[in-house]
Amino acid sequence: MTLIKKTTLDRRTFLRNSILAGGGLVIGVNWLTGCKNVSGDAALTMPKEWFDINAYLKIGDNGVVTIFTPNPEFGQNVMTSMPMIVAEELDVDWKNVLVEMAPHDPVSFPPAAFGQFTGGSRGIMSKWEPLRNAGAAARHMLKEAAAQAWQVPAAEITTEAGVLFHKNSGKKAGYGEMAAAAANIPMPEKPALKEIKDFKLISHSQKNVKGKEIVTGKTMFGVDYKVDGMLIAMVEHPPAFGMKLKSVDGSAAKAMPGIKDVFTIKTYNDGYEKAMFDTNAFPELVAIVGNSTWEVMQAKKALKIEWEPIAAYSETVAGFGGKQTVTVPAGLENSTDHAAKMEALAAKPGKIVRRNGDPEAAFKKAAKVIERSYSCPHLAHNCMEPINFFADVKGDKVKVAGPLQAPGIIEPTLAARMGIPVENIEIEMTRMGGGFGRRAYSHYMVEAALISQKMNAPVKLMYTREDDMTNGVYRPAYHATYRAALDENNNLLAFHVKAGGIPESPLHADRFPAGAIDNYLAEDWKIDSNITIGAFRAPRSNFIAGAEQSFLDELAETMGKDPIEFRLELLNRAKTNPVGERNDYDAARYAGVLELVRDKSGWANPPAGVSRGVAAYFCHASYAAHVLDLTIENGKPVVQKVTSAIDCGIVVNPDAAANMTEGAVTDGIGNALYGEMPFKAGAAEKANFDKYRMIRMSEAPKAIDVHFVQNEIAPTGMGEPPFPPIFGALANALYKATGKRVYRQPFLGEQAVMG
Repeated sequence: MTLIKKTTLDRRTFLRNSILAGGGLVIGVNWLTGCKNVSGDAALTMPKEWFDINAYLKIGDNGVVTIFTPNPEFGQNVMTSMPMIVAEELDVDWKNVLVEMAPHDPVSFPPAAFGQFTGGSRGIMSKWEPLRNAGAAARHMLKEAAAQAWQVPAAEITTEAGVLFHKNSGKKAGYGEMAAAAANIPMPEKPALKEIKDFKLISHSQKNVKGKEIVTGKTMFGVDYKVDGMLIAMVEHPPAFGMKLKSVDGSAAKAMPGIKDVFTIKTYNDGYEKAMFDTNAFPELVAIVGNSTWEVMQAKKALKIEWEPIAAYSETVAGFGGKQTVTVPAGLENSTDHAAKMEALAAKPGKIVRRNGDPEAAFKKAAKVIERSYSCPHLAHNCMEPINFFADVKGDKVKVAGPLQAPGIIEPTLAARMGIPVENIEIEMTRMGGGFGRRAYSHYMVEAALISQKMNAPVKLMYTREDDMTNGVYRPAYHATYRAALDENNNLLAFHVKAGGIPESPLHADRFPAGAIDNYLAEDWKIDSNITIGAFRAPRSNFIAGAEQSFLDELAETMGKDPIEFRLELLNRAKTNPVGERNDYDAARYAGVLELVRDKSGWANPPAGVSRGVAAYFCHASYAAHVLDLTIENGKPVVQKVTSAIDCGIVVNPDAAANMTEGAVTDGIGNALYGEMPFKAGAAEKANFDKYRMIRMSEAPKAIDVHFVQNEIAPTGMGEPPFPPIFGALANALYKATGKRVYRQPFLGEQAVMG
């Protein structure tokens, strides 16, 4: 039987007993406490008095509601979608809602529970139950307060758009009128939630609540952060992976105008055991501090630094799955050597991670064996907002502010390095100008704090584009070999995948087509490296999906089957008679997105002159499928249209979800065609956008048509699932257009001109 992973959250975990504080209604939610006032919106009349509900919500005496979102925002629009969930259960008019970022609170938002972590498409998925409960509990207590005030049964009280009604007596009151009285009402252990069919706000598109501030240039990003007396700092790191600092002469730089000091810093104390997101290739750096960015940039050029090779070492890293030993080799690595090593390991037996049936016997008796290998290079994240962070260290108190994805996860690292308790650290989260996993590795926050401590002054650390692009963290280089055994009638007998990378494998052994084939074998391997890697939008899936879907397309052609129908046949087998018990996808939902994209794209009748490719994939608990239409113009591929089908459960904000799909599609096409970070003698060969090719506006799809499967399943991932399958859809369309299969990314690196 196919196993579907589900998460059930006990409401008791998220709701505490009610308490009276400050004359207002307070609902305790274990990850939501201690809200702050907001400046407000000129379009609304501000109340004379606010009643705190919890760290997530406060109500004004005139019924205006401020809702705080706990998760950092970098464009996925959780600052709109999360408040929508609370507002739905609270039953308040969205026009009367203000939205602000909640303060960082490591107690209320424990890192182990992904409290204020933005990444892994976990935001809405992990907060769905608690957000609904918080809104529903507040509505319950307001109804009880009204019932007592009016001396009527609470069951007869109804709510609508922030107003309480008692139909029989004709009485009504706004939420603001009842907030203080409701503070004395006991917290419901299990507040009644709305029926999904009664939703009025959820699944109805709402505009980005910060859209106006973004387009009018309000100071909301970390790079905008500024306080009086703030100094500017930059760092210099080794020129290549596999090297470290030997000595520095900063005398010439220190003598330059505006420069305050030049010194070295170490991100970690000796003997410190790293956590999962403590990735940092160059923990010992040279810091340059001055009055202005320009002055510091000029001083960097005057530094006289000697570097030396590192020695090989091993270290223990504590991750979500427990501690693991990481081996870091010495030497200066090259991408050409990486490719040769991956090819060599791909030809040897790997570690078997799944076997069904007798695949070895099936391959021996096969009439035909198809074997294809796929590879991809390292990729840089290239967030549009450069890496930056503000810090102000005063004695044993630390204030830091800036763009980061995981404040609760990096805070213990900062506390350990500074030697102060976490309660003495204040983290202010700013909006991020892109994340994609890069800002989960927040070593730059620790660097900023160390520099501020040394200078005894507020400091903003700034990375140049070159600093970030040559400093990691990168998407790993990967390799995968697929084999399929066919009988004399082109029936599929066995399937074999062997995948690995530098320094991790991209393989998800229990995903499709596992569970759909009697004889199935999955192996993996890895190669140690001193080049730092980390999460990159849809980690591992961003490569393996394209390889898998390209191979399935080629296999379908060999078998004489339509690509979509072939996939649906396999999924039907996985649904009706699955092989194995560890299959981590729902075959019916997977088939659903393929059927939807087939119908919406008019798969069987492509426009004249258009070449068409399809791909689908499951990751982050969601399902995505794309049909991509392209033409070849002047020897270059032009994507005319992408039709997308997504099953992510209930879609909270359709416009935002469609935007994320459009972004993933465009981002994926750009990376597939152009993305590449090669290394030579340990050094990244592309340090800025003059060499690192990104997709351009004119190269984006002419149209993207997004469709969502309608169901009542609790929301699952959205930011990452549409990204992986676009690689395969593009590869398959390119084959239809040129008659040539592409096996290595970037596709235009392999075939500069399509013919």
